[in-house]
Amino acid sequence: MFPTSAHPLCVEATLDPRLTRWKWLVKWILAIPHSIVLFFLWIAFLLLSIVAFFSILISGRYPRPLFDFNVGVIRWSTRVNYYASAVLGTDRYPPFTLKDVPGYPIRVDVTYPKRLSRGLVLVKWLLVIPQLLVIAILMSSGGSVCRYLDHYSPFSSGLIGLLSLIAVVILTFTGRYPRGLFDFLIGLLRWTLRVLVYAFLMTDTYPPFRLDMGGSEPMAAATQPASGG
Repeated sequence: MFPTSAHPLCVEATLDPRLTRWKWLVKWILAIPHSIVLFFLWIAFLLLSIVAFFSILISGRYPRPLFDFNVGVIRWSTRVNYYASAVLGTDRYPPFTLKDVPGYPIRVDVTYPKRLSRGLVLVKWLLVIPQLLVIAILMSSGGSVCRYLDHYSPFSSGLIGLLSLIAVVILTFTGRYPRGLFDFLIGLLRWTLRVLVYAFLMTDTYPPFRLDMGGSEPMAAATQPASGG
């Protein structure tokens, strides 16, 4: 079960305490089968997002089966990135599934919105531009968020790729993954995923311009003002 998060998207990550020093050199190769499958899943994700656009515009609802499928694609991509190219925080091979895997070191969930704004769906692409400019710098040297999630080189480019490389080089020489870098990288990843679910119409909650660092989500009670008695 996921905790009650302050944001509809919840990311929970645990750093593998027994990472091997050299396995990061070949993880991107081991992840190639995932890359092939995810190439087609992301095509389906984009097509279903177009269907969802018209559904929201007409009815104010994101069809639940489409929503669950797209959340599954995000989960799958995030697990593979966490293993092979961004963060590299586990040696556990990611499963081939759209479902949540409770025991896996990184988990993603998105709260299903019962209603979505029909008017907002027309302008989200415009409202998200400032966020995309930041993410483009952080993630992929001008690429889109979706391109980042579907990109499986040895390292993601941009700041996350650089910091991930620094972390595993330190791991190679010291046997330890720097905890501070892990927390920062998860904060960047969490921000990116928040932008992704907003840009693809899965929530009306605008992503905040902040880093919520660390493996655990900030709780709703810690970030929302208490109601009066």
